[in-house]
Amino acid sequence: MAPPETAGEDIAMRRRRLRYRAWHRGTREMDLILGPFADAHLEGLKGSELTRFEELLGEEDTDLLKWVMGQEAPPADADRALLDQVIAFRTTFPPAR
Repeated sequence: MAPPETAGEDIAMRRRRLRYRAWHRGTREMDLILGPFADAHLEGLKGSELTRFEELLGEEDTDLLKWVMGQEAPPADADRALLDQVIAFRTTFPPAR
């Protein structure tokens, strides 16, 4: 079995990598939702929480945008607790400029 991609990776480097991924999604809409969320929350996240965020970043932008905007319900296997945090953050704070 191959070691996970993050095996031995420094936690600060992992946070930087996740922040970059959050801000460079491929669609500007998701950049402006996930980027500020990452800026506000990544420093406080530990190993398993970073893994959850990383898995969320693995979702397709079109699906994530529909879920976050309430246009479509996320699938049963989606991390609803984390999605709810992203949605609450998006509706509480003004968009990034």
